[in-house]
Amino acid sequence: MKFTDRVLVAIAPWLAAKIIRLLYRLLKIDILGLETPQRFWDQGEQLIFVLWHDELLMMPAAYPGPGVNVLISASKDGELISRTIKYFGMKSVRGSSSRGGKAAFRELLALSKQPYDLVMTPDGPRGPRHELKEGVLQLARLSGRPVIPVTFACNKGHRFASWDRFLLPYPFARGVYAFGEPVTYEKEETAEAFRERLLETIRLNRQQAEQRLESYGVFAV
Repeated sequence: MKFTDRVLVAIAPWLAAKIIRLLYRLLKIDILGLETPQRFWDQGEQLIFVLWHDELLMMPAAYPGPGVNVLISASKDGELISRTIKYFGMKSVRGSSSRGGKAAFRELLALSKQPYDLVMTPDGPRGPRHELKEGVLQLARLSGRPVIPVTFACNKGHRFASWDRFLLPYPFARGVYAFGEPVTYEKEETAEAFRERLLETIRLNRQQAEQRLESYGVFAV
């Protein structure tokens, strides 16, 4: 690893965690649907959370559960993200559809037997944007865990010119976190049928976040 890369890896995650916490404090935040995962946690059950890659930045600051493992790509960017979420008490599993994916999936499946929530960005790490890949479908099928979509929307922020249009909220914006309804892979259900049900639940969850913003007279970026 180059010297500049070592410096970046040493400093950037610490700085990113500071920025995320500061933004969280400066945003005017509503949280919708938290009672849904709380009901499972109160019963000692764990979940699979899914969120789109462009909404990843602010998620570590809002997770209130008992513990979590996040699937993160094995790339250099993934290393920075992995080190950043450690400052929020989160653990990572490294791999993606393009690199180390099978080993990472096996590790996630093994962790599904442990008392940890699991988090996946099913369109990461390279897209296509907002497209559900097979990993989350198979993890839900084999683990039997409910899948709960999470979204973050805000009325002021910057969309980067990346494949996912990554979102950076501006300070003092109004932000909404929304937790959707649980979706469980039913016996005899096809992967495509489950995919469609999960996509619809993700869509409805995003819709409720945007509607909350609109109730304040503002719109999601």
